[in-house]
Amino acid sequence: MKLAGLVAALFVAVGIALAGWFVGTSLVESRQPLRTVTVKGLSERAVQADLGFWPIRFVATGPTLEAARASLENSEASVRAFLADRGFGEGEIQVQNVLVEDRAAGYNAGSTPDEYRFVLTEDMLVTTDKVTELAEASRSVADLLRQGVVFSSDSYSAGASFVFTNINDLKSEMLTEATQRAKETAAQFASESGAQVGDIQTANQGVFEILPAVDIPNDRPEKQIDKKVRVVTTITYFLVD
Repeated sequence: MKLAGLVAALFVAVGIALAGWFVGTSLVESRQPLRTVTVKGLSERAVQADLGFWPIRFVATGPTLEAARASLENSEASVRAFLADRGFGEGEIQVQNVLVEDRAAGYNAGSTPDEYRFVLTEDMLVTTDKVTELAEASRSVADLLRQGVVFSSDSYSAGASFVFTNINDLKSEMLTEATQRAKETAAQFASESGAQVGDIQTANQGVFEILPAVDIPNDRPEKQIDKKVRVVTTITYFLVD
C-alpha cells in the first residue's frame, strides 16, 4: 500500500510540474508583443462630370411695373432662344423665382430716377447632362449682353457648376485596387524585416472624394468638368515569421 501510494503521489507531482510548465510557457508567449504593420492604399480614377447646373439671374427696370415686366419678358425670351440654339430643351430650363422691387417705396426713394423705379429680377436654372455644351454656353454670355440682357452682378460671374454622380459604379473596383496596393506595401515592409504578411487586424476603407482634376489655388473646384475620384484605405496586418 505504501508503494502504491508513493507511485500515485509521484504521478500527481509530475502532473503538477507539467501543468506549471505549460502555464509558464503560455504566459511567456502571451507577453510577446504582437507584430503588426499599418499601411495605406491609394486608388484614383479620372472622370468627367455627368451633370451640370447653370443658375442665370437677369434683371429689368422700368418707370412702371408694366414696362419693367415687358423688358423682363424680352430678356427671358432672349435667354431661352440662346439656350435652345445650343441644344437645351424646355425640360432642362426652369424659372426658379421672380422678384419685384419698387424703389419708390424704399429708404432712398427720393434719389431713385423715375425710369428705374421698378426692378424685376428673374432666376432661371439650367440642369443638364450635356456638360460640354453647358460649359460652352456659359462662356458665351457676351452674346446675351449684346442682345440687351442685363445680368445680376452676383450671378454673371458664377457660371456653370459640374458634379459627378456615378461614384457607386467605381467603388468596388477602386476598393479592391486600394486594398491590393496596401497589401503590396505591407509585403515589402515585411520582406525587409524578415517576416510575412498575415491576416488583417483592422481595416478602414476610407472616404471617397471627388476632386477637381487640376488643383488650382483660389479656384472653385465645382467649375471644372474634369474630376478625379480618390479613396485611401488604411489596413493593419499581422506579421508572422
